[in-house]
Amino acid sequence: MGKKEEIKEEENSVDETQETQQEVVEPTTEELMQQEKDKYLRLFAEFENYKKRTSKERIELFRTANQELMTVLLPVLDDFERALTHIEDDKEAEELRKGVLLIYQKLVKTLEQKGLEKAEVKKGDTFDAEIHEAITQIPAPSKKLVGKIVDVVEQGYKLGDKIIRFPKVVIGQ
Repeated sequence: MGKKEEIKEEENSVDETQETQQEVVEPTTEELMQQEKDKYLRLFAEFENYKKRTSKERIELFRTANQELMTVLLPVLDDFERALTHIEDDKEAEELRKGVLLIYQKLVKTLEQKGLEKAEVKKGDTFDAEIHEAITQIPAPSKKLVGKIVDVVEQGYKLGDKIIRFPKVVIGQ
């Protein structure tokens, strides 16, 4: 055998292996259809997840926008409460008290419509560091108030489920 014959045999064997590989690799139309269907379903699922994620983000954005406004208005609400307690002492300012009370109630109602709630805290409740902010500790007036809330200095508020201002309390030692 000469070199030319050996080269021809190698070319023929290479051509035969390429043809068999091409026959095995080529998918049928049903397989192509299934692949395209899988791609479509994955793309559809990804798009649905994207829609859900963006709607959650949008809702969270509205909540945080409200939170900033509520946080800014809380000191105003505190001032109204202080004014009402001082006006109650003065019997001559009955009309003034009625006007301030009316404005205070309207402000509270508007804020409650937007989701603001008072964090319910009263004297004698057990102190919980997760939902209360301790300002100071004083000797407990009675043994029952040891480790419990003796006084509420500033009310706490929640916006939905999130606490936006923790109630400031005094704890009995």
